[in-house]
Amino acid sequence: MTDLREGIAVVTGAGGGLGRALAVELSKTMPVSGFGRNAAALEETQTQAEPGQFHPVIADVTDFNSVSQGFDTAIKVAPVTLLVNNAALYPRRDFLEETADSFMEVVNTNLGGTVACTRAALAGMVETGFGRIMNVATFADIAPLPASSSYSVSKGAARIFTRALIADIADRFPGIVVNDWMPGMLATRMGIAEGLAPETAAVWGAKLALWHDPSLTGTTWEMDREIPPPRSLKRRIADRVLMRPRAQPRRL
Repeated sequence: MTDLREGIAVVTGAGGGLGRALAVELSKTMPVSGFGRNAAALEETQTQAEPGQFHPVIADVTDFNSVSQGFDTAIKVAPVTLLVNNAALYPRRDFLEETADSFMEVVNTNLGGTVACTRAALAGMVETGFGRIMNVATFADIAPLPASSSYSVSKGAARIFTRALIADIADRFPGIVVNDWMPGMLATRMGIAEGLAPETAAVWGAKLALWHDPSLTGTTWEMDREIPPPRSLKRRIADRVLMRPRAQPRRL
């Protein structure tokens, strides 16, 4: 395992919930630029982070100009070597209560924000051929809950974006490591009351985000463990015939 220690991390949605917990945890290892729209919320995150390690940035991830300005601010501290795409909306609206505008507002944050921040981060990463991008994901697209159409569609599309991004850059830039991480059900505003404390999940998420290993590109992790990729029937039969041991998923 090679941990990131140089540069600065950008964490979106750092004003509360999991984003705050991730920013605080990462600040124990490297400087963190926390993006958010609420100055008071970011200031609260700053009080919980390691002294001098958290740098609040007012930025709207749905606005690429705002994102670009945020990255310009971040790189004044150090080059951006880590991006954690965490910012998300989950309005819990029945589709019949949605309008086209309200639906796309969620898409613009959950998908558009990931795209905008990734594009901005890559501007510097491709120059050095080095970087780390971790997208906070969910299985909501596989088994959508009631009143979650905009959330499920946008988060599912963001998982497709991860794979599409890897298809474009992985061969040319193997030193830019990209993967998805699902933190599980959390006790946050977007989660459930009986969920996991975001601070607990953030320990896993920060450890994974700081792990710079090309073998992580394209992997999906849930909580503290890697989810093995699906195996075809042909592959399963071949492994059994040849008595090949099945690769064991990694754990943090």
